Amino acid sequence: MKNLQVRELVLMAFYITLFMVLDVISNAIPFFQMPNGGSWGISTIPLLMASYQFGWKKGVFICLLAVLLMFVTGPMYTPDLMGFLLDYLLAFGAYGLASLFPNFGWFYSGVLITNALRFLFSTLSGVYVWGVDWIGSIAYQASYMIPTLILGMVLVPILMKSLQPMLKKAA
Repeated sequence: MKNLQVRELVLMAFYITLFMVLDVISNAIPFFQMPNGGSWGISTIPLLMASYQFGWKKGVFICLLAVLLMFVTGPMYTPDLMGFLLDYLLAFGAYGLASLFPNFGWFYSGVLITNALRFLFSTLSGVYVWGVDWIGSIAYQASYMIPTLILGMVLVPILMKSLQPMLKKAA
């Protein structure tokens, strides 16, 4: 992360701050919360956008920093290090990889693939950390990951298209 321009640092801080604000909002609304952890991931939108704007290396850095800041924004449900790695570090870090995958018009395959990775990591955590059977873990994760995927698939292309003129002008 050497020689980051001031503009990049400000935008990276913006994405992390937006992540934190949206995480607080989703934690405050019971409708978005699952009883044993997990929530509709509107806060993942800024992480995906950061990856698309800055590329995967800086995107992963932003995501990992956001994970550490999740300790500030709300409860983290994890009994041990393996749970933290699967449910938070790997699951949210995956969003930084979104820019590695091609976009096809309005279809951003990175949104789909990174949500699938988070779903995989969370399902593995359900089975190996929480002791839930495979079907139960898949069903539980799907109940909040499908809405998270839909939000990302709809909002990220719209927001990225809306921000393109501003990003080009500032470059």
